[in-house]
Amino acid sequence: MQPEVVMIGLGYIGLPTAALIASNGVNVHGVDINPKVVETINRGEIHIVEPELDDAVAKAVNRGFLKADVKAVKANNYLIVVPTPFKGKNEPDISFVEAATKGILPLLKEGDLYIIESTSPVGTTEKMMDLIYSERPELKDKLYIAYCPERVLPGNVMYELVHNDRVIGGVNSESTEKAIAFYSSYVKGELHPTNARTAEMCKLVENSSRDVQIAFANELSLICAKADINVWDLINLANKHPRVNILQPGCGVGGHCIAVDPYFIVADFPMESQIIGKAREINNYKSFWCAEQVKNAKLQFQLDHGRKPKIAIMGLAFKPNIDDLRESPAKYIAQKVLQDANDEEFYIVEPNIEEHKVFKLTQYEDAFAKAEIVVYLVAHDEFKTLPKKSDKIILDFAGVNK
Repeated sequence: MQPEVVMIGLGYIGLPTAALIASNGVNVHGVDINPKVVETINRGEIHIVEPELDDAVAKAVNRGFLKADVKAVKANNYLIVVPTPFKGKNEPDISFVEAATKGILPLLKEGDLYIIESTSPVGTTEKMMDLIYSERPELKDKLYIAYCPERVLPGNVMYELVHNDRVIGGVNSESTEKAIAFYSSYVKGELHPTNARTAEMCKLVENSSRDVQIAFANELSLICAKADINVWDLINLANKHPRVNILQPGCGVGGHCIAVDPYFIVADFPMESQIIGKAREINNYKSFWCAEQVKNAKLQFQLDHGRKPKIAIMGLAFKPNIDDLRESPAKYIAQKVLQDANDEEFYIVEPNIEEHKVFKLTQYEDAFAKAEIVVYLVAHDEFKTLPKKSDKIILDFAGVNK
């Protein structure tokens, strides 16, 4: 049976979206270049951590509505949900989107719906439209082509895919309407129509706005450290103002959205994006600063005790209670600290993953018990159960003990 939907990319967004659509009784053919991912999904299992996703995938596979493969097949709707990394100096790379599009070129037919969900520079959807029509000129103006970015929070993806509003922009009004009709079958949030360029920019602007707000909090934390002020108390008091809502600082900004999307704007509009570009610098610097604080604490311990300290690095994920390490500032700090290691004993902790190809992981309770310097980089729930008062040196960059 020909599937109704082909989902190209089965990662943190593609797989939950595929499972959601399939749970509505729609045949979905998922595509991923990694054979192990394909095998895992076809067993009804998952390769990422996301609440409720395991149950959704298992049910969809067992009921026969979700199947994974390394190649696409003919369908009526094609969703592109692949990574958009960087090349060179923070220049967006849309080669994955282009490769995914080229992979389905022979399969497209009149009346098909083609949607990009991958975060993309402004104009990407139109570029892919031109690519399709240059290779398949007989389909010109006979396809529906649109852009619809996801806007979900890791750890709550299955709920937010259904209930969050979506911005949907087609290359023409007919494409917008077709895409809205598609999403309306499983999205309960409001669907907001626009054009492809505005939808692309909307995704970038949403995450750039968050990055700027976090940069303010991180810059404030640097100022407070120098002024000997508890930044957590300060923010709590400042937020008592009815029109002030300062976010919480951290050890930087990570993830495949907030830490990345602003560069898509800066790359195309370098002169205009002054605040956006500076926010990226501040948030990147915060990670470097944290690593330097660990180094300083290590040296001070050695001066005070005449020996090397035992150090626990608590957390590698880019945010609390997930297994996602993409663009993680905590991971960068751990790497930076270990590069400067000189016979100190380190315990690396990440309770949401079982193993890591670079770091030897330690259970969080063991690491805390053995360490003399405890460095909190991520506010995982497990860490909040550990003693707040002890004779250990605590470097809390995540607000675990706030």
